[in-house]
Amino acid sequence: MTSIPDYLATIGGPDTAFAVPQVTGFADAELLDGQRAVAELRRRIDAVAAAFAGEIAHRSRRELGHAGLAQANGLRSAEDLIAKVTAGSRRDAHTLVKAAELMPAPPRPDLPPAPALPRWQTLVGDAVGSAAISVEAAGIIRSRLAAAADGADDDALAAVAEALVAEAPGLTIENLAIRAARLRDELDLAGIAERERALHDKRFLRVSRQLDGMTRISGLLDPESAAVVVPILDAATSPGRGGPRFVDPEAAARADELARDERTVDQLTLDTLVELVRIGGRVDDGTILGDRAPAVRILVTRADLDSPAGPDGERTGAAFFEGQAEAVSIATAERYICSSGAVPIMFDGDGRVLNLGREQRLFSRKQRIAMAARDGGCRICGAPPSWTEAHHIDHWDEHGGRTDIDDGVLLCKFCHLNVHNNRWRIRRDGGDYLLEKPDGDGILRRTPLPSHSPALARLLAG
Repeated sequence: MTSIPDYLATIGGPDTAFAVPQVTGFADAELLDGQRAVAELRRRIDAVAAAFAGEIAHRSRRELGHAGLAQANGLRSAEDLIAKVTAGSRRDAHTLVKAAELMPAPPRPDLPPAPALPRWQTLVGDAVGSAAISVEAAGIIRSRLAAAADGADDDALAAVAEALVAEAPGLTIENLAIRAARLRDELDLAGIAERERALHDKRFLRVSRQLDGMTRISGLLDPESAAVVVPILDAATSPGRGGPRFVDPEAAARADELARDERTVDQLTLDTLVELVRIGGRVDDGTILGDRAPAVRILVTRADLDSPAGPDGERTGAAFFEGQAEAVSIATAERYICSSGAVPIMFDGDGRVLNLGREQRLFSRKQRIAMAARDGGCRICGAPPSWTEAHHIDHWDEHGGRTDIDDGVLLCKFCHLNVHNNRWRIRRDGGDYLLEKPDGDGILRRTPLPSHSPALARLLAG
């Protein structure tokens, strides 16, 4: 049997007939060593491919117009040309071009010297050029750290890049992305809110009918949406995916029944989502959805939660939805603590739990129904009650643990976000509520927030 090194040495030989090796005879250790060796070879080949891609991109740069290499071959861009030559995807071609941008630029006597790359990018490019990391890993590190480049100094970025390059060979791409995001957020806490908004803006759900009678659903969930949706779908499909074993006889019986279900996990996921939508559609427009069980958890340190606001009104710090890797802003954590349905769990610097949020801090279902009758929907924009969340007009620690109807108003999610993110306040004057926020000149103004409830209006008129 040909050894792995001998076989790998022949792969690139154009005069050698290619054949996939017979790996069934390898021992376990040999099999794993072979996989590692192939990965090393692939990193080297990808580094060479990136060098070629970079030169193709240079010869196809926009200022060359139709004389550029890509357009001369009838294609719009270097990525299109690379994809055609390699019979690959445009995405893979883009990854190679981006990796080439990190590698040292060759000298070009006919052109002025290229601007020097930041040190952190040079470190990543050198790692690609030496086959220490893959071009895909380089893309992950680059994209995560580039998001913090404006909020962190070069030395700090270089230190993080060096650490990620060292850790990358021992991490999957998914875990590298999580690790890079963590280090990026530690570098640039002030940028978390903006990155959260960017992810929030990418969310979408698209429904399109197909000619065969089926309907396709596609979309992207931002971390907050995923924190609500994914645990529910996981709970419904977990036994079918080899989920946890149950001690409770009823739970065990349900798991056994689900295991015998002929539906695939994907089909069960869809059926669960459809049933949830069906149930939600039965809720009257004038009532609050009773879906505020504490299934969504926000993890945040006491120090971050108590951090002072900066000149722009934003507070630096990081919070996390349980089960989600991306950090969210302190404003979002505060909104969830204020709202119903989330359990805030605060830790001290030693990792000890300081406080586990109690259901008493949340408005009860009956209280929310009463607030719906009083407010008639969102106090700011008038959205129907079924779209709203209960907002504490005073923070939890300011009203001594009370959750009185008088201390809450209904706000839709959009207006609730605005109140928290902009550090606005809602004040009560007897039975009236006023929105307190600065005007264009920075002067604090109070705007009345009248009720939208026709029943209350009729009562007051009588």
